Amino acid sequence: MAFLSYLINGLGLGSVYAIIALGYTMVYGIAKMLNFAHGDIIMVGAYVTYFALSLMKLPVLVSVLLAVAVSTLLGVTIERLAYKPLRHATSLSVLITAIGVSYFLQNGAQLLWGSSTKVFPSVISNGALTLGSISISYLTLLTIFVCLAVMGCLTLFINKTKTGMAMRACSEDKGAAALMGINVNQIISITFAIGSGLAAIAAFLLCATYPSVYPTLGSMPGIKAFTAAVFGGIGSIPGAF
Repeated sequence: MAFLSYLINGLGLGSVYAIIALGYTMVYGIAKMLNFAHGDIIMVGAYVTYFALSLMKLPVLVSVLLAVAVSTLLGVTIERLAYKPLRHATSLSVLITAIGVSYFLQNGAQLLWGSSTKVFPSVISNGALTLGSISISYLTLLTIFVCLAVMGCLTLFINKTKTGMAMRACSEDKGAAALMGINVNQIISITFAIGSGLAAIAAFLLCATYPSVYPTLGSMPGIKAFTAAVFGGIGSIPGAF
């Protein structure tokens, strides 16, 4: 039974990485580029949530929504300023730019908020659900639920909405999609917006699990999530999970 408890807790942490991996896989599936600054958008989302909870004393849901809004705006800004001019550039140029954006965000965070680690406030009960000899923390249950909800909503969005179908068309053939009247640049921006918003949700769940915020927070989770996306077939949304 102890093994089952460890397995479920592992699924909780894996769910965080799955949400992060969605950002990588969606951008690659449509824009055919690897956004290595994605992990640092997680870091920005974590800082926004931290300040909203600690300094502004906002409710948890409002803090997370604020972080989602800021991260979404940041993701779209990065896409417009850094990646859009390189739409037809070589893969190496885009890769170097992504790494440069990553370092810019990390050092910008260090300049603005310092390099010291900040303690993320405890906002989720430390209690656990006990079923016989199996103990599952409420945080793990919340994380798994959020992951499944994100997966369900995103699947419905991709398959049932006009924008989602346009995203699928761009993923298959951007040239043909443009000929059919789809604004490819707008679809790519929407993709970055969704991925960045999900990064903020993942940031909250990650900091609730490991309550510390610092400028390189998103680096290691980003690498792990990217690895998961590659193993699952990068560009495939179900594969990210």
